[in-house]
Amino acid sequence: MKMKKILAMAASTILCGAMFAGCGETSSSSNKTDTTTAPKATDADTPKSDDNKSGSLIKVGIINNDPNESGYRTANVNDLKATFTKENGFDASFAYSLKNEEQINAAQKFIQDEVDYLLLSAADTAGWDSVLKDAKDAGVRVILFDRTIDADESLYDASIVSDMDKEGEQAVDWLKSQDLKAYDIIHLQGVMGSAAQKGRSKALDDTAKELGWNIVTQQTAEWNAEKAQQIVQAAIDANKEFNVIYAENDDMAKGAVAALDRANISHGVDKDVVVIGFDCNKWALKELKAGNWNYDGQCNPFQSSYILDIIDKLEKGETLSDKKIVMDEKGFDAKTITDADVEQYGI
Repeated sequence: MKMKKILAMAASTILCGAMFAGCGETSSSSNKTDTTTAPKATDADTPKSDDNKSGSLIKVGIINNDPNESGYRTANVNDLKATFTKENGFDASFAYSLKNEEQINAAQKFIQDEVDYLLLSAADTAGWDSVLKDAKDAGVRVILFDRTIDADESLYDASIVSDMDKEGEQAVDWLKSQDLKAYDIIHLQGVMGSAAQKGRSKALDDTAKELGWNIVTQQTAEWNAEKAQQIVQAAIDANKEFNVIYAENDDMAKGAVAALDRANISHGVDKDVVVIGFDCNKWALKELKAGNWNYDGQCNPFQSSYILDIIDKLEKGETLSDKKIVMDEKGFDAKTITDADVEQYGI
């Protein structure tokens, strides 16, 4: 494949877009998330064409989580769709699900369809060994993005991921630094078993055990604002005392704040309840800047330019110097965040 020129143009487009969009996502009250229902099975967004028959397009199967899962996921899906197009030299098909079983079935279908590359953001870290062995036997190159999996590194060619453990550690270190008189925490977890949930939960669990912090409620809201609101409302109705909301994404933090507002409980800088979120949606960073939240941890959804570079090298027969690329991510404090931060890093 003469991909160098095509990939260079595509990478240039992505990088230029990233300069304007920052590391961003759109969600919440100002979120413009696609409201269409995500397909449970494979959805071939790019139709097959005559170009495929001549072998001029690289055939890619992309497995991702539901685009409506969160503002972060919407930005991630849109980034991939904008890159893996016929114009950029790809015949791409997409499959979406929050269930590992359905993702694995989609992977098996892509292997049967003889894709050249399988791009995977796994719903769960476990259970991938068998299908990835099938991919390897079939000569399908596998690239992980966004999330890690519990599988031997020989079963995939590269991974472009967030360090979820580090994201959690940065947030918990910040929380420690606040020197609160007491730490009574409502912990809103993401989809259980996902890399994001594991990493962000582990940091809090370990520190709470070490320092004797009180986890008042620990429950999954599955990244969902409404479920998070219900969990926090239940804690309020049960007269549980708490002064920290540790929500593993911005949407759940938004839901928690809705419950606090309904109960007239103050939150944010120098208020009754500390609010922590993750993902850095632009609307969430604005809440941070206004002092309504206290901390937001970044999770970078723009991985397609990195994937393009890897495919370019593999197409040329080059050996990858770095099999694992970890995205550089920050944490933002309400007391120090700037308008420039909101514009540059808000997604």
